[in-house]
Amino acid sequence: MNIFDPQGPIAAADATILVDSVAIMLAIVVPTIIAIFAFAFWFRQSNPRAFYSPDWAYSGRIELVVWSIPALTIILLGGVAWIGSHQLDPAASVQGTGSPVRIQAVSLDWKWLFIYPDQRIATVNTLTVPVGVPLNFELTSASVMNVFFVPQLGSMIYTMNGMVTRLNLRADREGTFQGLSAQFSGDGFPEMGFDVHVVSPLAFPDWVKSTAQSDRVLNADSYAELARQSVVTDKAAFRLDDVRLFEKISTQKLPPGPGPTLVTESAQSYLGAGHAR
Repeated sequence: MNIFDPQGPIAAADATILVDSVAIMLAIVVPTIIAIFAFAFWFRQSNPRAFYSPDWAYSGRIELVVWSIPALTIILLGGVAWIGSHQLDPAASVQGTGSPVRIQAVSLDWKWLFIYPDQRIATVNTLTVPVGVPLNFELTSASVMNVFFVPQLGSMIYTMNGMVTRLNLRADREGTFQGLSAQFSGDGFPEMGFDVHVVSPLAFPDWVKSTAQSDRVLNADSYAELARQSVVTDKAAFRLDDVRLFEKISTQKLPPGPGPTLVTESAQSYLGAGHAR
């Protein structure tokens, strides 16, 4: 999950903004630290050349330095953030080779569901994409608000129940990378990681064909089982029965996940008493 080892254009631009921002901040932090030690050394008690000015009140030159350096730092940081945020608009198109791959991502408790509507397949906690091809993500949540993030491919983005956010990425090198949930969402949050397999454009159709032969089918009933709070250990693959499944999830035609279930009488009675109060 090394953000300083980008494998796509968006991640590379993110890393550049981070490095530039740190360099700009160091321009004020490093001189300040040096000045602290320099002042402490020069105005030590044993230095006879150090002067003491009890009546000193104001210096225009010192005021100029004290205010100009932070002002320039803020202007530079603001410029970097302003320009970078517009250039890296998550919904902005990303150029690549071949036809874009459309992926619909749903954050569940506590797993990720990835739907490939054009290929009529779906996977859980594993994402397979072709190298060099634009990746058009549509994202929503079937539970609490969450954050989708693949550090080596680029920008993190929120998923929200009843809303669809968009993110365009591209992977420039074959390999396996790690994705994660970047916002706490309950007990199973640490297990909400997923593998991102970047394969060659020739290998991607083969993967689609083999996945489409799965004996598991994703429909409203199997989705209802996935929506229940659980940590999955197997990275299941499905044949997609309904290409409008993502639309039904994002528009809440399929209800959000049921959330936690009280399993003990003591917990139920405790919450019942609290509600009565």
